[in-house]
Amino acid sequence: MDAVPLIEDTRRALAHSKEAADVLTEAWQAQALAEAVGAHLVTAGPPEVRTQAGGLCEAGGRACGSLRGAGHPADGARAAGMTEIRDLLAALRDLCGLLDETGGALVRLAVDAEEGTYWRCIEGIDAADECGDRAMAIIRRLARCGRRLRRAPPPGDAIRAAARQEG
Repeated sequence: MDAVPLIEDTRRALAHSKEAADVLTEAWQAQALAEAVGAHLVTAGPPEVRTQAGGLCEAGGRACGSLRGAGHPADGARAAGMTEIRDLLAALRDLCGLLDETGGALVRLAVDAEEGTYWRCIEGIDAADECGDRAMAIIRRLARCGRRLRRAPPPGDAIRAAARQEG
């Protein structure tokens, strides 16, 4: 499944979360998506962002660990269903928006939370900020490289385009 619909599903679920456990679960889901997007870009992304994508993957993974607990879903992350990123720019922008919304939801939760939940929220806020910064850095890097941000054309098209430039 494409990353964008999974990010949108998580945004909707986060927006409808009222209980602390639900907010923490959706924060965990957001971080799992950051980890999955980073992992995908490490292996299948443009070479110029693979190192930064590794940082996004690592930060998302650390955040999943800090948010995991009583509130994490038994059936796993939505991100486990991600198999592709059709529109890289849209996915990264949507992920940044999701991470920003996640941080806001965790701030609201932390205000009245008991101590254990409070510290999970603080760790989640820091993680959402770090992952958002890393995703924005990837967007900036791609823009500086003048990289086309949508799916690459089929190999045959790229070979024909290169041959036209040479001829």
